[in-house]
Amino acid sequence: MVPMRLAAALSGLVLALGGAVAAAPAAHASPQSCFYAVLEQHPQANPEVVERACLTGAQGTEEAIRSCYTQLRREYVPAVIALDACRRAPR
Repeated sequence: MVPMRLAAALSGLVLALGGAVAAAPAAHASPQSCFYAVLEQHPQANPEVVERACLTGAQGTEEAIRSCYTQLRREYVPAVIALDACRRAPR
């Protein structure tokens, strides 16, 4: 009986870890992760402005990330949130 329980527990653990590994690619940087990072932490921000800023940052150049940051700061997004989100934006 104990070996069956152990096998069941290990199977559950493997499935849980497999699910975590499968979900990991979704955490990669993208304009969407930038967008959601801002709106989750600063819901008062205008979604249209945030979308435009994150799409600008998606270009990945230093200038694009700086422009993304500036656009978000004009929308009164706190500096730490804006910088983190813009760094997530490049594809």
